[in-house]
Amino acid sequence: MTPLFFSTFEVTTQAFYRASLSYAIVNLKPIVPGHVLVVPNRPVPRLMDLDDKELACLMRSIKRVGIVIQKAYGGDALTIACQDGKAAGQSVPHVHFHLLPRKFQGDPFAEKNDEIYPELERNEAAIPDHLPTALLASTGHQHLRVDADEDRTPRTLPEMEEEATYLKGFF
Repeated sequence: MTPLFFSTFEVTTQAFYRASLSYAIVNLKPIVPGHVLVVPNRPVPRLMDLDDKELACLMRSIKRVGIVIQKAYGGDALTIACQDGKAAGQSVPHVHFHLLPRKFQGDPFAEKNDEIYPELERNEAAIPDHLPTALLASTGHQHLRVDADEDRTPRTLPEMEEEATYLKGFF
């Protein structure tokens, strides 16, 4: 199996879906249960850097993964977001879409729906700008170091692998 990289970070074991030109991974610090990322195989910083085939595959993957995570996590809808470039809040210079299953009841953002966007900004900002110094060596994999002062703590590799295994069962 070909290794997958999210920018310079190997994420092969966190992946639960692969298409010809894109893949999906579980999130290190999910905002809501089922918060995942859909990423093109080629590490380009901006959406405009993708060719038409890559973009089409990415959008099909977003649709397919979105259907699955909405079902798997009992969602009523999805929030789909992309910070396209550093000025837009993108912290990892590799195009990626956040998919978050949303619920009418039990969703922490149900009362003030738009508050999920600043939370996404904080989620992205938690990843340092200078990636090579942000690496931790653990069990032979590279992980993002995240600020510890946030309420959401980074998950362990085994926790992410468990969720990825669960989600693979839907494909």
